[in-house]
Amino acid sequence: MQSFGKVWLFTVAESSWKSPSGTLVAKLGPLTTQTGVKYEAVYMQSIFSPGMTAPLHTHSGMEAFYTLTGDTCLETSEGVTKARGPGNAVLVQGGLPMLLMATGKEKRRGVVLILHDVAKPPTTLNPEWKPKGLCVP
Repeated sequence: MQSFGKVWLFTVAESSWKSPSGTLVAKLGPLTTQTGVKYEAVYMQSIFSPGMTAPLHTHSGMEAFYTLTGDTCLETSEGVTKARGPGNAVLVQGGLPMLLMATGKEKRRGVVLILHDVAKPPTTLNPEWKPKGLCVP
């Protein structure tokens, strides 16, 4: 994937796998999967201004995101994860309703992988879920 002036190689493989070239930026995982389920990867970049949120949504598989700049707050039905500064990474299990917010004073830029069940949409909006307000700009 080409994003933010670089080419990013996302590899879903054993943790011992190494690319024959390039520079390792991060390892995210483990990404949990179910036997007998076929998966598809969706890759994206995200740019959020401070205080901006993604619409309330759910993924049909795991989501992993890596932040290049800015701070992240992720509230799910299971709690909150706050990650500050470049290089932070967050993993989210599939099926959890979520609110993603850029916090702090700097624009949040990141790259994203959604590893989802091919029989289901990767993302479903979930406006009925009500976050507890654990993320504050």
